[in-house]
Amino acid sequence: MELDDAYANVPYIPGGAQYPARWTVAAEAFRARLLDERRAEIGIAYGQSARQAMDLFHPKGAARGLCVFVHGGYWLRFDRSFWSHLAEGPLGRGWAVAMPSYDLCPEVRIADITRQVARAVTVAAERIEGPVALAGHSAGGHLVARMAVAGVLPSDVAARLHHVMPISPVSDLRPLLETSMNEQLRLDLATAEAESPVLMRPLPVPVTVWVGSGERPAFLDQARWLAEAWGAGHEVAGGRHHFDVIEALDDPDSRMTAQLLG
Repeated sequence: MELDDAYANVPYIPGGAQYPARWTVAAEAFRARLLDERRAEIGIAYGQSARQAMDLFHPKGAARGLCVFVHGGYWLRFDRSFWSHLAEGPLGRGWAVAMPSYDLCPEVRIADITRQVARAVTVAAERIEGPVALAGHSAGGHLVARMAVAGVLPSDVAARLHHVMPISPVSDLRPLLETSMNEQLRLDLATAEAESPVLMRPLPVPVTVWVGSGERPAFLDQARWLAEAWGAGHEVAGGRHHFDVIEALDDPDSRMTAQLLG
């Protein structure tokens, strides 16, 4: 359809098709190390379906707070197991890290996924005390932005929000009506508007929208739209594309990790 190419990333990233395999190798090695150190809890259920589960990684010593990372994949693919290594940065700053999976379209709708992620954040926050920071990539960026809107998280959890970082988010779902993936997303104008953070008012919490300078114009637009609508911080990472923009999360000293956690 008309906007399929605009929202396609793999053809425009050198070696783009190889990234999932690379993520898997790094994530598996990270989980093995954390399990050996007894700092990983794998497959904590937060809902009834098999995919409603999370992994929880613990820092050395008492946690300063909870960081939740929500994966992307256009609400259609991937799960938490691809991204475990991105917990390295927050762990190095003393934060516990939760990484949830969620049910995928077309079995569920995007609004259902929003509710699932809110439940995952709530369950993780029941286990870890202190402030809560949220980061999500692509569709995950959409989902953490939704958590920053009143009425999505329970009020006691929302009151603990420290920082929300949508990374390369899809903040306005209306353009997706003009893509072939909508056959699986099953959006119409009303449901696209109802799930578009750019059309919503955020909670009074710090928000930084992050995007790579080398991303597709559609994602640069999506990030800018959200930052402008919310009056949020807007970081454009030089030389980064849609797949490597998240790599800074594995470094405790990166600008991204520091901005998210302080």
